[in-house]
Amino acid sequence: MTTHPKKIVIAGGGTAGWIAAAALARKMGPLVNVSLIESETIGTIGVGEATIPPLRTFHKLLQIDEQAFMRATAATFKLGIQFENWGHVGEKYIHSFGVTGQQSWLAEFVHFYLSAKARGLESEYGDYCFELEAAKQHKFATSPQSNIQYAYHLDAGDYVEFLKRFCSSLGVTRTEGVIDRVAQHDNGDIQALHLKSGEVIEGDFFIDCTGFKGLLIEDTLNTGFEDWSQWLMCDSACAVQTSAVGPAVPYTRSAAHHAGWQWEIPLQHRVGNGLVYSSKYMSDEEAERTLLKNVKGEPLTTPRTLRFQTGRRKKAWNRNCLALGLASGFVEPLESTSIHLVIMGITRFMQLFPHSGHDQALINEYNEQTQLELERIRDFIILHYHVTEREDSPFWKHCKDMDVPESLAERITLFKEQAHAFQKQNELFRVDSWTQVMLGQGVTPTSYHPAATMLSDTQLMQSMRQQRERVTNAVSQLPTHESFIQRYCAMDAGKVATAS
Repeated sequence: MTTHPKKIVIAGGGTAGWIAAAALARKMGPLVNVSLIESETIGTIGVGEATIPPLRTFHKLLQIDEQAFMRATAATFKLGIQFENWGHVGEKYIHSFGVTGQQSWLAEFVHFYLSAKARGLESEYGDYCFELEAAKQHKFATSPQSNIQYAYHLDAGDYVEFLKRFCSSLGVTRTEGVIDRVAQHDNGDIQALHLKSGEVIEGDFFIDCTGFKGLLIEDTLNTGFEDWSQWLMCDSACAVQTSAVGPAVPYTRSAAHHAGWQWEIPLQHRVGNGLVYSSKYMSDEEAERTLLKNVKGEPLTTPRTLRFQTGRRKKAWNRNCLALGLASGFVEPLESTSIHLVIMGITRFMQLFPHSGHDQALINEYNEQTQLELERIRDFIILHYHVTEREDSPFWKHCKDMDVPESLAERITLFKEQAHAFQKQNELFRVDSWTQVMLGQGVTPTSYHPAATMLSDTQLMQSMRQQRERVTNAVSQLPTHESFIQRYCAMDAGKVATAS
């Protein structure tokens, strides 16, 4: 390949495949021909229904209408995640998407908050975050002038169908079929995909969206896998959909149990539920019983058990093949990063497009950026398990006592001793995210920036009161989440009736 790849073949559909197809066709359509191979006989995982705010940026890039997307996918709004029983049993906190408090160039808001707490302030850290307070009160509204930070809960299957329709007008070719064999050139690059039907799909570049199997990136190219299960012990999930028993709230619930945690994701017409667990500490039978016991509505589907392994491919881009989604690796869905990683993967590929053919330096740069991004997300997920005071089960005792990656250990120490939380270059999770989780799970810094002591008691308390009042007043003017959805993006009534 001495010129840029003109025919790009996507192996596998699902969310990863169709996001890649949509992005390439919309943004690089005149340069490339995009084809996708999928089989209706091969199911997709499709249980992840929570997202994070960068999805909105991606949709704007593709010129996707928000209201049309939300109606088509039964979507609701998401302002954050409510974590229950993670630090101590019976305690809860919200990790929101918003900025907390008034920012200062010299020191983050948390330093002033800790100084005020030392002087008798009784309010909570989250009281100074607009998105967090709106989530607690089940309120929401947005407009073109709004700067509220939010994401979505969506029906994963409907999202795929929405993307398929979106791609149909962009020239994406879909082939129905099961891949039987992968043919390679003499130099090891992938040449073509042979289907069981006998059809042969040739291409210049291939994108592997075949899930955990990694048919191209692993079975064919033997890329290798880096296992992270020594830190992230959960390797199983049991999922079920249930009827809604009340208005949808604008946040995801994550409730820890003795061997993992359970999610609850409210859509317009139903609720997505799942129990994530370590098979070392919980059997599949116990997981299903626990899940069905804890859900609030009537089950609409049969519980489905999934197996996974946390970790990453040693190369996301190998030769003329790029792995996306589960084929590239997996970080459990605790912070709803799966769709985001697909978007970043295909966006990074388009930015580092091999326009002059094979360039190993370009591939190395892509893989280095991808590795750094994944490792920082991995560390943030491990943080939730490690900074716990729970010792009520072998699972939690192990999480509390385990050695963590040095990169994470340093960040925890910085916060414990200095109240410093950082967002490194190109890192997904911001200072506010690290701070909310650590404070929420009981990590209390022993000191804070001396700049926070320069204000008098009166000045500091007045500032804190004013900041809290601004949040309180702004939230009080919002409609309820449910009423805003009904006015802005209510799904077709027929679909609601079908779901119920």
